[in-house]
Amino acid sequence: MVVQPGQAAEESVSGQILTVKDLTISYGGVPALSGVNLDIRENEIFGIIGPANAGKTSFLKAINRMDMFTAGMGVQGEIRFCGQDVQTLKNVYALRSAIGVVFPLPVGLPMTIYDNVALAPRLRGIKARQDLDVIVERCLERAALWDEVKDRLDSLGSLLSGGQQQRLTIARALSQEPTLLMLDEFSIAVDPVTTMRIEDVLKELRQEMTIILVTNLVQQANRLADRTAFFLQGSCVEVGDTATLFTGGAQDQRTTDYIEGRFG
Repeated sequence: MVVQPGQAAEESVSGQILTVKDLTISYGGVPALSGVNLDIRENEIFGIIGPANAGKTSFLKAINRMDMFTAGMGVQGEIRFCGQDVQTLKNVYALRSAIGVVFPLPVGLPMTIYDNVALAPRLRGIKARQDLDVIVERCLERAALWDEVKDRLDSLGSLLSGGQQQRLTIARALSQEPTLLMLDEFSIAVDPVTTMRIEDVLKELRQEMTIILVTNLVQQANRLADRTAFFLQGSCVEVGDTATLFTGGAQDQRTTDYIEGRFG
């Protein structure tokens, strides 16, 4: 059982949903991310920026225990989600049901649009069609997809365009009612107008959940994130208030150089 925010957890820290200490991730013994220490707070949007191969996606995989499915991936250090060490949790399904993940390219399930979104609620025991209808519509609305698919919910999700499939993936993640939502370059296959619509939804979702936003668009982090971490060459260079980092207040010159486009 995964402890939910607000519940008592012997080792949890008030206001923090995720605590990472001395995290090192390697592939085949070669480090991809080393010595990461940070915390993520309840009901915040936490941005992670940095160039390719900085370790950003590996960080998300470790949180969700995806090392179990990645050959050669090793995780050392401590990741505590709602006060519990994710590496020692026996019920990994419960962990993943509390953490929604959206990766850069859509991963559609071989089923209808409706069933893609209804799968997680059904696994939670929701069977009544009227209840599922409400959930499916709400999640597709939030993913800025409802108006485009409401008349073809029985069509295969795999027949949607790439951008639509990505939004379906977002809707499916939201249908889990996650405590933590992790988005890895969610807008890479989405047009700018739809991206802005989804960004507006993410701002609203902050009231219900915590969001980790990995993005290669530094201005997207500036628009959305309460705090931002800068990853570079397998290290977390610094973490700070987003407004401070983006107005010349970074502690490390490399952070300022990346934000201002001098490399990356």
